[in-house]
Amino acid sequence: MILNHRFLFPVLTCLLAATVLVSLSLGRYPVSPGAIARFLAQKTHIRHTMDAKEFETLGTLLVHIRLPRVISAMLVGAALAVSGAVLQSIFINPLVSPEMLGILAGSSFGAALAMVLFSSWIAVQISTAGFGMAAVGVAVGLAGLYRGDRILLLVLGGIISSSLFSALFLMMKYLADPYNQLPAIIYWLMGGFSLADPRTTALLALPISLGIFSLVLLSPYLNILTMGEEEARSMGVNVSVLRMTFILVSAILSSLTVALCGIIGWVGLVIPHIGRMVAGPDNRVLLPVCIFIGAMFLLLVDNFSRLVFPVEIPIGILTSILGIPVFTVILKKSGKGWGKWS
Repeated sequence: MILNHRFLFPVLTCLLAATVLVSLSLGRYPVSPGAIARFLAQKTHIRHTMDAKEFETLGTLLVHIRLPRVISAMLVGAALAVSGAVLQSIFINPLVSPEMLGILAGSSFGAALAMVLFSSWIAVQISTAGFGMAAVGVAVGLAGLYRGDRILLLVLGGIISSSLFSALFLMMKYLADPYNQLPAIIYWLMGGFSLADPRTTALLALPISLGIFSLVLLSPYLNILTMGEEEARSMGVNVSVLRMTFILVSAILSSLTVALCGIIGWVGLVIPHIGRMVAGPDNRVLLPVCIFIGAMFLLLVDNFSRLVFPVEIPIGILTSILGIPVFTVILKKSGKGWGKWS
């Protein structure tokens, strides 16, 4: 059911704000919304109602532990959802996700390679993002070697790139120290925000936000591309350049999410469909809606992962479990055609 756009964004804004407040409140050490309000008032020098010890404790808990995790979950959820929506529109296929171009396989190899060769966490993040983009470069380069349907060639190039970097990733797992490096590789690539810290979040927040903003800014051109190449060219659009721009920005976003929290699957596949059910197929509205829904979805799943079980469950496992029933519905409806998703 498509909601009225006049009320859609105010409702989504309120829901996201409520989700953020709940996420900051919940944990092994619960904090009431009133305590958060008093902390913010004292932090901004509006009103001083807390003693120094309580203020310092809440500052450590909220600012240094929970807030980076909340911001990271929002950024990753929004980036994956928007990237998925863009790629589905580019390929005019409701079953496309960021994994298709080999992005996650390349990022996985980059992370494993850095964990084996270096001890620096920054090196791991740089290698993760770099090889994720390199995998897309391989896919695009292979597609450029041949003449034919550009969309089909990109898909085939992505399959080859994904297979290549998956094999290299398995090789790195084989070479890794089975007592120290291998468990770290496996755990981190399951995805999660337990290692989120203010420094890393601040470092990656700007490029991820810029990538999301640029895709939203270009969303009118994305609508033109969904009409087909001939129609787009007749409107004076450089289809090749525009398509590559969308693909590369989506690839950079997806790679940065892996650098921030490991691999979290299904978000880029499922959330865009929920967005279309809520807002329709117009990318000018769909992409902003995906930002809100993706951010809320990962916040809720992260809360579930860290609160329901005695130990924290990697969030990538939970998104896969939740994505399976939704994907079943998608498979059932995908035969009705792209237009039926509005």
